[in-house]
Amino acid sequence: MLNIVHVTHEAVVKVGGIGTVLEGLLTSAEYDRQVGRSLLLCPLFNNEGDVSTRLGPGGEVTYSSIDGMYDGPHAHAFNEIRQRYHVDIVYGRRHLRDPITGGESWPEVALIDICHMEQGAINHLKHQLFNAFGIESTRFENSWDYEQYVRLAIPGLAVAKALGLASGEQQCAVIGHEFMGVPTALAAKLDGDTKFITAYHAHEVSTARKIVEEHEGHDTAFYNILRRAPEEGRFIGEIFGDQTGYYRHALIESTRFLDVTLAVSDYVVDELRNLTPNMRDSNIQLCYNGVPAYETTTEEAAASKRRLQTYAENLIGDRPHYIFTHVTRMTPSKGLWRDMEVMKHIEQAFRKTGESAVLFVLSTELPGPRSKADVLHMEKWWDWPVAHREQMPDLTGGEAVFYQAVQSFNARSRHCKIIFINQFGFARNLCGSRMPADMCFADIRRGSDVEFGQSIYEPFGIAQVEALSFGAICVMSGACGCSCFVDRVAGPDGTKNVIAVRYARYRCEPDTIESYLHMTRETRENYEREVAEHAAAEIVSRLPRTPRDKEAYLARGFKLASQMSWDVISRDYFLPAIKAVAPAEAMAV
Repeated sequence: MLNIVHVTHEAVVKVGGIGTVLEGLLTSAEYDRQVGRSLLLCPLFNNEGDVSTRLGPGGEVTYSSIDGMYDGPHAHAFNEIRQRYHVDIVYGRRHLRDPITGGESWPEVALIDICHMEQGAINHLKHQLFNAFGIESTRFENSWDYEQYVRLAIPGLAVAKALGLASGEQQCAVIGHEFMGVPTALAAKLDGDTKFITAYHAHEVSTARKIVEEHEGHDTAFYNILRRAPEEGRFIGEIFGDQTGYYRHALIESTRFLDVTLAVSDYVVDELRNLTPNMRDSNIQLCYNGVPAYETTTEEAAASKRRLQTYAENLIGDRPHYIFTHVTRMTPSKGLWRDMEVMKHIEQAFRKTGESAVLFVLSTELPGPRSKADVLHMEKWWDWPVAHREQMPDLTGGEAVFYQAVQSFNARSRHCKIIFINQFGFARNLCGSRMPADMCFADIRRGSDVEFGQSIYEPFGIAQVEALSFGAICVMSGACGCSCFVDRVAGPDGTKNVIAVRYARYRCEPDTIESYLHMTRETRENYEREVAEHAAAEIVSRLPRTPRDKEAYLARGFKLASQMSWDVISRDYFLPAIKAVAPAEAMAV
Protein backbone atom coordinates (compact mmCIF):
# COMPACT_ATOMS: atom_id res chain seq x y z
CA MET A 1 0.00 0.00 0.00
CA LEU A 2 1.21 3.50 -0.85
CA ASN A 3 1.07 6.27 1.75
CA ILE A 4 1.98 9.86 0.89
CA VAL A 5 3.47 12.73 2.89
CA HIS A 6 2.74 16.06 1.22
CA VAL A 7 5.20 18.69 2.49
CA THR A 8 3.60 22.07 1.87
CA HIS A 9 3.09 25.53 3.30
CA GLU A 10 -0.64 25.21 2.53
CA ALA A 11 -1.46 22.28 4.81
CA VAL A 12 -4.21 24.23 6.58
CA VAL A 13 -4.84 27.49 4.73
CA LYS A 14 -5.29 27.59 0.94
CA VAL A 15 -3.16 30.55 -0.12
CA GLY A 16 -2.67 29.88 -3.81
CA GLY A 17 -2.21 27.22 -6.42
CA ILE A 18 -0.68 24.47 -4.27
CA GLY A 19 -3.67 24.49 -1.92
CA THR A 20 -5.96 24.14 -4.92
CA VAL A 21 -3.85 21.25 -6.25
CA LEU A 22 -3.99 19.42 -2.91
CA GLU A 23 -7.73 20.00 -2.69
CA GLY A 24 -8.33 18.59 -6.17
CA LEU A 25 -5.87 15.71 -5.89
CA LEU A 26 -6.84 14.42 -2.45
CA THR A 27 -10.58 14.63 -3.12
CA SER A 28 -10.37 12.70 -6.41
CA ALA A 29 -11.85 9.20 -6.41
CA GLU A 30 -8.81 7.69 -8.15
CA TYR A 31 -6.39 9.08 -5.56
CA ASP A 32 -8.61 7.83 -2.74
CA ARG A 33 -8.78 4.36 -4.29
CA GLN A 34 -5.03 3.93 -4.70
CA VAL A 35 -3.55 5.79 -1.72
CA GLY A 36 -3.81 4.46 1.82
CA ARG A 37 -3.03 7.43 4.08
CA SER A 38 -2.12 11.04 3.35
CA LEU A 39 -0.26 13.36 5.72
CA LEU A 40 0.02 17.11 5.16
CA LEU A 41 3.25 18.29 6.81
CA CYS A 42 3.91 21.96 7.47
CA PRO A 43 5.59 24.36 9.91
CA LEU A 44 3.33 25.86 12.57
CA PHE A 45 3.47 29.47 11.45
CA ASN A 46 2.01 31.03 14.62
CA ASN A 47 0.51 30.11 17.99
CA GLU A 48 -2.52 32.37 17.73
CA GLY A 49 -5.99 31.01 18.37
CA ASP A 50 -6.78 27.82 20.21
CA VAL A 51 -7.20 24.13 19.56
CA SER A 52 -10.50 24.69 17.75
CA THR A 53 -8.81 26.78 15.04
CA ARG A 54 -5.49 24.96 14.53
CA LEU A 55 -6.55 22.84 11.55
CA GLY A 56 -9.09 25.14 9.96
CA PRO A 57 -12.87 24.78 9.59
CA GLY A 58 -13.93 21.21 10.24
CA GLY A 59 -10.46 20.26 11.51
CA GLU A 60 -10.11 17.80 14.37
CA VAL A 61 -7.05 18.01 16.64
CA THR A 62 -6.12 14.84 18.55
CA TYR A 63 -2.72 15.98 19.87
CA SER A 64 -1.43 19.50 20.54
CA SER A 65 1.47 20.19 22.87
CA ILE A 66 0.73 23.90 22.52
CA ASP A 67 -2.75 23.46 23.96
CA GLY A 68 -1.87 20.83 26.55
CA MET A 69 -3.51 17.98 24.64
CA TYR A 70 -1.27 14.95 25.11
CA ASP A 71 -3.81 12.34 24.06
CA GLY A 72 -4.16 9.86 21.22
CA PRO A 73 -2.37 6.67 20.22
CA HIS A 74 0.77 8.52 19.08
CA ALA A 75 1.22 10.66 22.20
CA HIS A 76 4.22 8.73 23.56
CA ALA A 77 6.14 8.90 20.26
CA PHE A 78 5.26 12.59 19.76
CA ASN A 79 6.46 13.42 23.28
CA GLU A 80 9.82 11.79 22.53
CA ILE A 81 10.17 13.79 19.30
CA ARG A 82 9.33 16.99 21.15
CA GLN A 83 11.94 16.39 23.81
CA ARG A 84 14.63 15.26 21.38
CA TYR A 85 14.32 18.21 19.01
CA HIS A 86 12.78 20.93 21.24
CA VAL A 87 9.70 21.37 19.05
CA ASP A 88 5.94 21.53 19.52
CA ILE A 89 3.54 19.35 17.54
CA VAL A 90 -0.09 19.74 16.48
CA TYR A 91 -1.63 16.64 14.92
CA GLY A 92 -5.08 15.68 13.70
CA ARG A 93 -7.20 15.71 10.57
CA ARG A 94 -8.60 18.47 8.41
CA HIS A 95 -11.56 18.53 6.08
CA LEU A 96 -10.96 19.10 2.38
CA ARG A 97 -13.83 19.75 0.03
CA ASP A 98 -13.65 20.70 -3.62
CA PRO A 99 -16.03 23.70 -3.83
CA ILE A 100 -17.07 22.80 -7.38
CA THR A 101 -17.16 18.99 -7.58
CA GLY A 102 -18.12 18.45 -3.94
CA GLY A 103 -15.47 15.72 -3.49
CA GLU A 104 -14.29 15.34 0.12
CA SER A 105 -11.26 14.04 1.99
CA TRP A 106 -9.97 13.99 5.60
CA PRO A 107 -6.16 13.83 5.42
CA GLU A 108 -3.94 13.72 8.48
CA VAL A 109 -2.10 16.94 9.31
CA ALA A 110 1.06 17.56 11.34
CA LEU A 111 2.13 21.13 12.14
CA ILE A 112 5.51 21.55 13.83
CA ASP A 113 6.77 24.62 15.70
CA ILE A 114 10.48 24.67 14.86
CA CYS A 115 11.30 28.19 16.13
CA HIS A 116 13.24 26.97 19.19
CA MET A 117 14.62 23.77 17.72
CA GLU A 118 17.77 22.11 19.04
CA GLN A 119 20.70 23.53 17.05
CA GLY A 120 22.84 20.40 16.93
CA ALA A 121 20.31 18.46 14.85
CA ILE A 122 19.94 21.42 12.45
CA ASN A 123 23.70 21.73 11.95
CA HIS A 124 24.02 17.99 11.39
CA LEU A 125 21.42 18.03 8.61
CA LYS A 126 22.98 21.07 6.96
CA HIS A 127 26.33 19.25 7.02
CA GLN A 128 24.71 16.25 5.33
CA LEU A 129 22.99 18.45 2.73
CA PHE A 130 26.36 19.94 1.80
CA ASN A 131 28.26 16.66 1.64
CA ALA A 132 25.61 14.76 -0.30
CA PHE A 133 24.03 17.45 -2.47
CA GLY A 134 26.37 20.45 -2.42
CA ILE A 135 23.86 22.79 -0.74
CA GLU A 136 25.73 25.57 1.10
CA SER A 137 23.26 26.40 3.86
CA THR A 138 25.61 29.04 5.33
CA ARG A 139 24.81 31.23 2.30
CA PHE A 140 21.08 31.18 3.04
CA GLU A 141 20.79 31.18 6.83
CA ASN A 142 19.69 34.83 6.84
CA SER A 143 16.52 33.72 5.04
CA TRP A 144 13.89 32.33 7.38
CA ASP A 145 12.05 31.11 4.28
CA TYR A 146 14.95 28.70 3.75
CA GLU A 147 15.75 28.01 7.37
CA GLN A 148 12.29 26.97 8.52
CA TYR A 149 11.90 24.32 5.85
CA VAL A 150 15.33 22.83 6.55
CA ARG A 151 14.37 22.60 10.22
CA LEU A 152 11.00 21.04 9.39
CA ALA A 153 12.68 18.08 7.67
CA ILE A 154 14.11 16.52 10.84
CA PRO A 155 11.09 16.30 13.16
CA GLY A 156 8.79 16.00 10.13
CA LEU A 157 10.28 12.67 9.06
CA ALA A 158 10.29 11.52 12.68
CA VAL A 159 6.55 12.22 12.89
CA ALA A 160 5.91 10.32 9.64
CA LYS A 161 7.73 7.30 11.07
CA ALA A 162 5.92 7.58 14.40
CA LEU A 163 2.62 7.47 12.52
CA GLY A 164 3.67 4.20 10.87
CA LEU A 165 3.50 5.56 7.33
CA ALA A 166 6.63 3.67 6.28
CA SER A 167 6.25 0.49 8.33
CA GLY A 168 5.66 -3.14 7.41
CA GLU A 169 4.67 -3.61 3.78
CA GLN A 170 3.76 0.03 3.30
CA GLN A 171 5.71 2.34 1.02
CA CYS A 172 5.82 6.06 1.85
CA ALA A 173 6.25 8.76 -0.80
CA VAL A 174 7.64 12.03 0.58
CA ILE A 175 6.58 14.71 -1.88
CA GLY A 176 8.07 18.17 -1.58
CA HIS A 177 5.62 20.67 -3.01
CA GLU A 178 7.74 23.44 -4.45
CA PHE A 179 11.07 24.48 -2.88
CA MET A 180 9.49 24.44 0.60
CA GLY A 181 9.22 20.66 0.62
CA VAL A 182 12.59 19.88 -0.96
CA PRO A 183 14.65 19.73 2.29
CA THR A 184 12.31 17.10 3.76
CA ALA A 185 12.45 15.03 0.55
CA LEU A 186 16.26 15.29 0.55
CA ALA A 187 16.36 14.28 4.23
CA ALA A 188 14.23 11.24 3.36
CA LYS A 189 16.76 10.39 0.65
CA LEU A 190 19.54 10.60 3.24
CA ASP A 191 17.57 8.50 5.71
CA GLY A 192 18.48 5.26 3.97
CA ASP A 193 15.08 3.73 4.61
CA THR A 194 14.19 1.97 1.35
CA LYS A 195 10.50 2.45 2.14
CA PHE A 196 10.80 6.15 1.33
CA ILE A 197 10.11 7.31 -2.22
CA THR A 198 11.34 10.87 -2.72
CA ALA A 199 9.70 13.30 -5.11
CA TYR A 200 9.64 16.98 -6.00
CA HIS A 201 6.33 18.39 -7.21
CA ALA A 202 7.43 21.32 -9.37
CA HIS A 203 4.51 23.75 -9.41
CA GLU A 204 6.87 26.31 -10.94
CA VAL A 205 10.58 27.00 -11.39
CA SER A 206 11.38 29.84 -9.02
CA THR A 207 14.51 30.80 -10.96
CA ALA A 208 12.48 31.17 -14.15
CA ARG A 209 9.70 33.12 -12.44
CA LYS A 210 12.21 35.60 -11.03
CA ILE A 211 13.85 36.10 -14.42
CA VAL A 212 10.56 36.50 -16.33
CA GLU A 213 9.16 39.03 -13.86
CA GLU A 214 12.37 41.11 -13.74
CA HIS A 215 13.31 41.12 -17.45
CA GLU A 216 11.77 43.95 -19.49
CA GLY A 217 10.85 41.48 -22.23
CA HIS A 218 8.97 39.19 -19.79
CA ASP A 219 7.69 35.97 -21.40
CA THR A 220 8.16 37.37 -24.92
CA ALA A 221 11.91 37.38 -24.37
CA PHE A 222 12.28 34.46 -21.95
CA TYR A 223 10.53 31.74 -23.91
CA ASN A 224 12.37 32.70 -27.07
CA ILE A 225 15.62 32.39 -25.11
CA LEU A 226 14.47 29.01 -23.78
CA ARG A 227 13.69 27.98 -27.38
CA ARG A 228 17.17 28.94 -28.54
CA ALA A 229 19.16 27.64 -25.53
CA PRO A 230 19.41 23.93 -26.50
CA GLU A 231 20.35 24.86 -30.06
CA GLU A 232 23.21 27.02 -28.77
CA GLY A 233 24.19 24.56 -26.02
CA ARG A 234 23.54 27.05 -23.23
CA PHE A 235 21.63 27.00 -19.93
CA ILE A 236 19.51 29.44 -17.92
CA GLY A 237 22.01 29.53 -15.08
CA GLU A 238 24.69 30.76 -17.46
CA ILE A 239 22.62 32.96 -19.80
CA PHE A 240 21.10 35.09 -17.04
CA GLY A 241 24.12 35.12 -14.76
CA ASP A 242 25.07 33.17 -11.66
CA GLN A 243 21.95 32.05 -9.78
CA THR A 244 23.66 30.04 -7.03
CA GLY A 245 23.15 32.79 -4.44
CA TYR A 246 19.38 32.33 -4.72
CA TYR A 247 18.33 29.72 -2.16
CA ARG A 248 15.33 28.56 -4.18
CA HIS A 249 17.58 27.91 -7.16
CA ALA A 250 19.97 25.88 -5.02
CA LEU A 251 17.14 23.72 -3.68
CA ILE A 252 15.59 23.21 -7.12
CA GLU A 253 18.91 22.15 -8.63
CA SER A 254 19.33 19.58 -5.84
CA THR A 255 16.08 17.86 -6.85
CA ARG A 256 18.05 15.89 -9.43
CA PHE A 257 19.06 13.61 -6.55
CA LEU A 258 15.44 12.67 -5.78
CA ASP A 259 13.68 9.67 -7.29
CA VAL A 260 11.33 11.69 -9.49
CA THR A 261 10.22 15.23 -10.29
CA LEU A 262 6.60 15.89 -11.21
CA ALA A 263 6.42 18.91 -13.52
CA VAL A 264 3.01 20.56 -13.92
CA SER A 265 3.47 21.50 -17.58
CA ASP A 266 5.63 21.07 -20.66
CA TYR A 267 7.12 24.48 -19.95
CA VAL A 268 8.21 23.47 -16.45
CA VAL A 269 9.85 20.34 -17.91
CA ASP A 270 11.83 22.51 -20.34
CA GLU A 271 12.69 25.10 -17.68
CA LEU A 272 14.05 22.42 -15.34
CA ARG A 273 16.03 20.57 -18.01
CA ASN A 274 17.59 23.82 -19.24
CA LEU A 275 18.31 25.21 -15.78
CA THR A 276 21.87 23.85 -15.49
CA PRO A 277 23.84 21.05 -17.17
CA ASN A 278 23.33 18.94 -14.02
CA MET A 279 19.56 18.91 -14.56
CA ARG A 280 19.69 17.42 -18.06
CA ASP A 281 19.45 13.80 -16.90
CA SER A 282 17.00 14.29 -14.01
CA ASN A 283 14.00 11.97 -13.86
CA ILE A 284 11.42 14.63 -14.74
CA GLN A 285 7.91 13.41 -15.51
CA LEU A 286 5.09 15.49 -16.92
CA CYS A 287 2.21 15.70 -14.42
CA TYR A 288 -0.41 18.29 -15.32
CA ASN A 289 -2.76 19.79 -12.78
CA GLY A 290 -6.41 18.86 -12.95
CA VAL A 291 -9.45 20.90 -13.90
CA PRO A 292 -12.81 20.76 -12.11
CA ALA A 293 -15.29 18.91 -14.31
CA TYR A 294 -18.83 19.92 -13.38
CA GLU A 295 -21.85 19.57 -15.65
CA THR A 296 -23.84 22.80 -15.74
CA THR A 297 -27.24 23.34 -17.35
CA THR A 298 -27.98 26.33 -19.54
CA GLU A 299 -30.58 27.41 -16.95
CA GLU A 300 -27.99 27.40 -14.14
CA ALA A 301 -25.52 29.35 -16.26
CA ALA A 302 -28.19 31.86 -17.29
CA ALA A 303 -29.31 32.35 -13.67
CA SER A 304 -25.74 33.03 -12.54
CA LYS A 305 -25.19 35.47 -15.40
CA ARG A 306 -28.40 37.34 -14.50
CA ARG A 307 -27.15 37.75 -10.93
CA LEU A 308 -23.85 39.13 -12.20
CA GLN A 309 -25.64 41.46 -14.61
CA THR A 310 -27.87 42.68 -11.78
CA TYR A 311 -24.81 43.27 -9.62
CA ALA A 312 -23.17 45.24 -12.43
CA GLU A 313 -26.34 47.26 -12.94
CA ASN A 314 -26.56 48.01 -9.21
CA LEU A 315 -23.00 49.32 -9.31
CA ILE A 316 -22.81 51.31 -12.56
CA GLY A 317 -26.45 51.85 -13.55
CA ASP A 318 -26.38 49.91 -16.84
CA ARG A 319 -27.05 46.24 -17.50
CA PRO A 320 -24.26 44.75 -19.68
CA HIS A 321 -24.82 42.21 -22.44
CA TYR A 322 -21.73 40.22 -21.45
CA ILE A 323 -19.90 39.36 -18.26
CA PHE A 324 -16.11 39.02 -18.37
CA THR A 325 -14.12 37.88 -15.33
CA HIS A 326 -10.57 37.53 -14.06
CA VAL A 327 -10.12 35.76 -10.72
CA THR A 328 -6.47 35.90 -9.73
CA ARG A 329 -3.80 36.89 -7.25
CA MET A 330 -2.47 40.44 -7.39
CA THR A 331 1.08 39.79 -8.62
CA PRO A 332 3.09 41.10 -11.61
CA SER A 333 3.18 37.63 -13.17
CA LYS A 334 -0.58 37.72 -13.83
CA GLY A 335 -0.16 40.33 -16.58
CA LEU A 336 -3.32 42.26 -15.72
CA TRP A 337 -2.36 45.12 -18.04
CA ARG A 338 -2.83 42.75 -20.98
CA ASP A 339 -6.53 42.42 -20.17
CA MET A 340 -6.90 46.16 -20.54
CA GLU A 341 -5.14 46.19 -23.90
CA VAL A 342 -7.57 43.55 -25.17
CA MET A 343 -10.54 45.37 -23.61
CA LYS A 344 -9.62 48.58 -25.46
CA HIS A 345 -10.10 46.81 -28.78
CA ILE A 346 -13.30 45.12 -27.62
CA GLU A 347 -14.61 48.58 -26.69
CA GLN A 348 -13.95 49.78 -30.24
CA ALA A 349 -15.77 46.74 -31.68
CA PHE A 350 -18.75 47.20 -29.37
CA ARG A 351 -19.13 50.84 -30.42
CA LYS A 352 -20.04 49.45 -33.84
CA THR A 353 -22.33 46.65 -32.63
CA GLY A 354 -23.95 48.48 -29.69
CA GLU A 355 -23.06 45.63 -27.30
CA SER A 356 -21.62 46.11 -23.82
CA ALA A 357 -19.60 44.23 -21.21
CA VAL A 358 -18.40 44.49 -17.62
CA LEU A 359 -15.12 42.90 -16.59
CA PHE A 360 -15.09 41.88 -12.93
CA VAL A 361 -11.50 41.64 -11.68
CA LEU A 362 -11.49 39.76 -8.37
CA SER A 363 -8.03 40.17 -6.88
CA THR A 364 -6.30 41.42 -3.75
CA GLU A 365 -2.88 41.60 -2.15
CA LEU A 366 -4.26 40.77 1.31
CA PRO A 367 -4.10 37.16 2.59
CA GLY A 368 -7.68 37.23 3.88
CA PRO A 369 -10.97 39.10 3.44
CA ARG A 370 -11.70 42.63 4.53
CA SER A 371 -14.34 42.70 7.27
CA LYS A 372 -18.03 43.17 6.53
CA ALA A 373 -17.98 46.40 8.57
CA ASP A 374 -15.10 47.78 6.50
CA VAL A 375 -16.81 46.85 3.25
CA LEU A 376 -20.08 48.52 4.24
CA HIS A 377 -18.16 51.63 5.34
CA MET A 378 -16.30 51.85 2.02
CA GLU A 379 -19.50 51.17 0.07
CA LYS A 380 -21.36 53.94 1.88
CA TRP A 381 -18.71 56.64 1.91
CA TRP A 382 -16.84 56.28 -1.37
CA ASP A 383 -18.90 53.93 -3.58
CA TRP A 384 -16.66 50.86 -3.27
CA PRO A 385 -16.00 48.80 -5.39
CA VAL A 386 -16.76 51.23 -8.23
CA ALA A 387 -14.49 53.82 -6.63
CA HIS A 388 -11.51 53.21 -4.37
CA ARG A 389 -9.24 55.17 -2.06
CA GLU A 390 -5.53 54.76 -1.49
CA GLN A 391 -5.86 54.05 2.21
CA MET A 392 -6.66 51.11 4.42
CA PRO A 393 -8.91 49.24 4.62
CA ASP A 394 -9.12 49.81 0.87
CA LEU A 395 -6.21 49.87 -1.56
CA THR A 396 -2.78 48.45 -0.80
CA GLY A 397 0.22 49.68 -2.79
CA GLY A 398 -0.02 47.19 -5.65
CA GLU A 399 -3.81 47.47 -5.79
CA ALA A 400 -3.53 51.25 -6.07
CA VAL A 401 -1.27 50.96 -9.13
CA PHE A 402 -3.76 48.63 -10.82
CA TYR A 403 -6.74 50.84 -9.92
CA GLN A 404 -5.09 53.85 -11.58
CA ALA A 405 -5.13 51.88 -14.84
CA VAL A 406 -8.77 50.88 -14.23
CA GLN A 407 -9.74 54.53 -13.75
CA SER A 408 -7.97 55.51 -16.97
CA PHE A 409 -9.74 52.75 -18.92
CA ASN A 410 -13.20 53.49 -17.54
CA ALA A 411 -12.85 57.22 -18.26
CA ARG A 412 -12.33 56.49 -21.96
CA SER A 413 -14.82 53.63 -22.44
CA ARG A 414 -18.58 53.75 -23.00
CA HIS A 415 -19.48 50.15 -23.79
CA CYS A 416 -16.99 48.31 -21.56
CA LYS A 417 -16.31 48.91 -17.87
CA ILE A 418 -13.93 47.29 -15.41
CA ILE A 419 -14.98 46.76 -11.79
CA PHE A 420 -12.08 45.99 -9.49
CA ILE A 421 -13.17 44.00 -6.42
CA ASN A 422 -10.15 43.90 -4.13
CA GLN A 423 -11.71 41.37 -1.80
CA PHE A 424 -10.91 37.78 -0.84
CA GLY A 425 -14.16 35.94 -1.58
CA PHE A 426 -17.31 36.64 -3.55
CA ALA A 427 -20.58 36.80 -1.59
CA ARG A 428 -22.86 39.52 -0.23
CA ASN A 429 -21.43 39.41 3.31
CA LEU A 430 -17.98 40.04 1.78
CA CYS A 431 -18.81 42.41 -1.08
CA GLY A 432 -21.52 44.75 0.16
CA SER A 433 -25.25 45.34 0.08
CA ARG A 434 -25.50 45.95 -3.67
CA MET A 435 -24.54 42.36 -4.45
CA PRO A 436 -27.60 40.10 -4.90
CA ALA A 437 -28.41 38.27 -1.67
CA ASP A 438 -28.30 34.85 -3.33
CA MET A 439 -24.92 35.41 -5.00
CA CYS A 440 -22.16 32.87 -4.30
CA PHE A 441 -18.63 32.26 -5.58
CA ALA A 442 -19.81 29.66 -8.10
CA ASP A 443 -21.75 32.42 -9.89
CA ILE A 444 -18.57 34.17 -11.01
CA ARG A 445 -17.66 30.92 -12.74
CA ARG A 446 -21.08 29.81 -14.03
CA GLY A 447 -22.15 33.24 -15.21
CA SER A 448 -19.00 34.34 -17.02
CA ASP A 449 -18.85 34.62 -20.80
CA VAL A 450 -15.08 35.17 -20.84
CA GLU A 451 -12.42 34.35 -18.22
CA PHE A 452 -9.10 36.17 -18.66
CA GLY A 453 -5.67 34.91 -17.60
CA GLN A 454 -2.92 36.35 -19.79
CA SER A 455 -0.02 35.74 -17.44
CA ILE A 456 3.63 36.40 -18.21
CA TYR A 457 4.61 33.41 -16.04
CA GLU A 458 2.06 30.70 -15.30
CA PRO A 459 3.47 27.18 -14.89
CA PHE A 460 -0.02 25.71 -15.24
CA GLY A 461 -2.93 28.05 -14.48
CA ILE A 462 -5.87 26.21 -12.92
CA ALA A 463 -7.85 29.44 -12.64
CA GLN A 464 -7.54 30.00 -16.40
CA VAL A 465 -9.38 26.77 -17.22
CA GLU A 466 -11.55 26.45 -14.11
CA ALA A 467 -14.35 28.13 -16.06
CA LEU A 468 -14.27 25.56 -18.88
CA SER A 469 -17.04 23.42 -17.40
CA PHE A 470 -19.24 26.49 -17.14
CA GLY A 471 -19.07 27.34 -20.83
CA ALA A 472 -16.82 30.38 -20.60
CA ILE A 473 -14.33 31.32 -23.27
CA CYS A 474 -10.96 30.95 -21.52
CA VAL A 475 -8.50 33.59 -22.75
CA MET A 476 -4.96 32.79 -21.64
CA SER A 477 -1.46 33.63 -22.77
CA GLY A 478 0.58 31.02 -24.57
CA ALA A 479 2.90 31.07 -21.54
CA CYS A 480 0.23 29.32 -19.45
CA GLY A 481 1.14 25.66 -19.07
CA CYS A 482 -2.51 24.62 -19.22
CA SER A 483 -2.56 25.70 -22.88
CA CYS A 484 -0.33 22.71 -23.66
CA PHE A 485 -2.76 20.39 -21.85
CA VAL A 486 -5.67 21.87 -23.80
CA ASP A 487 -3.78 21.34 -27.07
CA ARG A 488 -3.12 17.72 -26.13
CA VAL A 489 -6.74 16.99 -25.23
CA ALA A 490 -8.52 19.10 -27.87
CA GLY A 491 -6.38 17.80 -30.74
CA PRO A 492 -5.07 19.59 -33.83
CA ASP A 493 -8.34 21.42 -34.51
CA GLY A 494 -8.35 23.04 -31.06
CA THR A 495 -11.52 24.25 -29.37
CA LYS A 496 -13.65 27.40 -29.60
CA ASN A 497 -13.72 27.48 -25.78
CA VAL A 498 -10.04 28.43 -25.44
CA ILE A 499 -8.06 31.31 -26.93
CA ALA A 500 -4.31 31.06 -26.32
CA VAL A 501 -2.74 34.45 -27.02
CA ARG A 502 0.81 33.84 -28.22
CA TYR A 503 2.92 36.71 -26.89
CA ALA A 504 6.13 34.71 -27.42
CA ARG A 505 5.73 34.38 -31.20
CA TYR A 506 7.69 37.59 -31.66
CA ARG A 507 10.98 37.07 -33.48
CA CYS A 508 14.00 39.29 -33.14
CA GLU A 509 16.34 39.96 -36.02
CA PRO A 510 18.77 38.25 -35.70
CA ASP A 511 17.02 35.36 -33.94
CA THR A 512 19.66 34.89 -31.23
CA ILE A 513 19.74 34.67 -27.46
CA GLU A 514 21.58 37.98 -27.23
CA SER A 515 18.84 39.74 -29.23
CA TYR A 516 16.16 38.61 -26.78
CA LEU A 517 18.35 39.38 -23.77
CA HIS A 518 18.43 43.01 -24.93
CA MET A 519 14.71 43.27 -25.69
CA THR A 520 13.33 46.55 -24.33
CA ARG A 521 10.05 47.19 -22.58
CA GLU A 522 8.96 49.39 -25.49
CA THR A 523 9.51 46.58 -28.01
CA ARG A 524 7.59 44.10 -25.90
CA GLU A 525 4.68 46.50 -25.25
CA ASN A 526 4.37 47.39 -28.94
CA TYR A 527 4.09 43.71 -29.80
CA GLU A 528 1.59 43.14 -26.97
CA ARG A 529 -0.68 45.82 -28.42
CA GLU A 530 -0.51 44.18 -31.82
CA VAL A 531 -1.34 40.75 -30.41
CA ALA A 532 -4.12 42.18 -28.20
CA GLU A 533 -5.96 43.50 -31.26
CA HIS A 534 -6.09 40.00 -32.77
CA ALA A 535 -7.14 38.48 -29.43
CA ALA A 536 -9.99 40.97 -29.10
CA ALA A 537 -11.23 40.17 -32.61
CA GLU A 538 -11.28 36.46 -31.73
CA ILE A 539 -13.22 37.09 -28.54
CA VAL A 540 -15.81 39.29 -30.24
CA SER A 541 -16.32 36.73 -33.01
CA ARG A 542 -16.77 33.83 -30.55
CA LEU A 543 -19.05 35.43 -27.94
CA PRO A 544 -22.21 33.36 -27.32
CA ARG A 545 -25.05 35.48 -28.66
CA THR A 546 -27.91 32.98 -28.36
CA PRO A 547 -28.94 30.32 -25.80
CA ARG A 548 -27.98 27.70 -28.37
CA ASP A 549 -24.48 29.18 -28.59
CA LYS A 550 -24.13 28.98 -24.81
CA GLU A 551 -25.43 25.41 -24.77
CA ALA A 552 -22.72 24.44 -27.26
CA TYR A 553 -20.03 26.11 -25.14
CA LEU A 554 -21.26 24.27 -22.05
CA ALA A 555 -21.23 20.89 -23.80
CA ARG A 556 -17.76 21.38 -25.29
CA GLY A 557 -16.37 22.78 -22.06
CA PHE A 558 -17.62 19.92 -19.91
CA LYS A 559 -16.35 17.31 -22.38
CA LEU A 560 -12.92 18.96 -22.42
CA ALA A 561 -12.77 19.42 -18.64
CA SER A 562 -13.76 15.77 -18.11
CA GLN A 563 -10.64 14.73 -20.00
CA MET A 564 -8.55 17.04 -17.79
CA SER A 565 -10.11 16.17 -14.41
CA TRP A 566 -8.32 15.31 -11.19
CA ASP A 567 -9.36 11.69 -11.59
CA VAL A 568 -7.56 11.64 -14.95
CA ILE A 569 -4.48 13.29 -13.43
CA SER A 570 -4.37 10.87 -10.50
CA ARG A 571 -4.84 7.81 -12.70
CA ASP A 572 -2.71 8.70 -15.73
CA TYR A 573 -0.01 11.05 -14.46
CA PHE A 574 0.51 11.49 -10.71
CA LEU A 575 0.26 7.94 -9.32
CA PRO A 576 2.02 6.18 -12.24
CA ALA A 577 5.00 8.56 -11.88
CA ILE A 578 5.28 7.79 -8.15
CA LYS A 579 4.77 4.04 -8.51
CA ALA A 580 7.29 3.80 -11.34
CA VAL A 581 10.16 4.59 -8.95
CA ALA A 582 8.94 2.30 -6.14
CA PRO A 583 10.04 -1.33 -5.70
CA ALA A 584 7.44 -3.50 -7.43
CA GLU A 585 6.83 -5.66 -4.37
CA ALA A 586 6.06 -2.59 -2.26
CA MET A 587 3.15 -1.67 -4.51
CA ALA A 588 1.30 -4.93 -3.92
CA VAL A 589 -1.84 -4.21 -1.92
